[in-house]
Amino acid sequence: MKSLLPGLLFAALWASASAATKFGVLSADPLVLANTRFLIAGPLMLAVAHGIQRGPLPNRTEFKRLTLFALLNTTIYLGAFVLAIRQVSAGIGSLSTATSPLFITLLSAIWLKRPVRWYEFAGIFIGMLGVLVATYPLLQNSFATVPGLLILLGGMISVSLATVYYTRFRWKLPNLVINGWQVLIGGFLLLPFTFLFGNFEQSHFDTRFWGSVFWLIIPVSVISLQIWFYLVRQDAVKASLWLFLCPIFGFTYSSILLDEPLSVYTFLGTALVLVGLYLGQRDKFKRKP
Repeated sequence: MKSLLPGLLFAALWASASAATKFGVLSADPLVLANTRFLIAGPLMLAVAHGIQRGPLPNRTEFKRLTLFALLNTTIYLGAFVLAIRQVSAGIGSLSTATSPLFITLLSAIWLKRPVRWYEFAGIFIGMLGVLVATYPLLQNSFATVPGLLILLGGMISVSLATVYYTRFRWKLPNLVINGWQVLIGGFLLLPFTFLFGNFEQSHFDTRFWGSVFWLIIPVSVISLQIWFYLVRQDAVKASLWLFLCPIFGFTYSSILLDEPLSVYTFLGTALVLVGLYLGQRDKFKRKP
């Protein structure tokens, strides 16, 4: 019961990232928005991690690992996400994020060279089918495009690879140190592409832009992650169940705030994704605490 309010708050805040990003790209180029977020959030987290909490600096080996992790988790994934969100609805953005555990299951099996169980394959298939079902009507009325969905897919594969890579090592650094450095490094790695391909002339640093940046940094990157760590410390298996609520919150935000359409396809597709998520992580949910 003590995890109920934190769990609901986590799902509500985490799912708001897609809508906040959607508002941001209405004012500025996606790459400009992403880089601004990273180059503000990274130093802020590091100031707290090293200046207040006196966390240790990464050593040379840890910096190498952080750089590859940052490339996959921040530069490619979040860079792709912010590019895609201009071409797909915020609801689909939230729904795609929820499918990450399915990709992680498949990629970790390949990485660890273990056979993929039938229900894991079934979970991946049903989850992807759910995304297609939810997306189908949006393709008809220009709320989603095929290139946007492909960019989103590439980003999901990248963040799943990042997660599998991260779990290979026994990290001795505090979470805030890891997050701060990987966000800052990821921002620096994205910077050349932003200068080359970002459209600064059509970017307006107005109230909507800075409101989006603020929301993505404080409620999404800082508050929701701290709640997540709290939930994981209470019960890692039960914590993962709160991810199932993210698509529901995501479609609610997209409908209310952005006037994006909801249909029977939306609800059916979301239900299929949730079934796929359960099947793909069935072993985790059956594991005793």
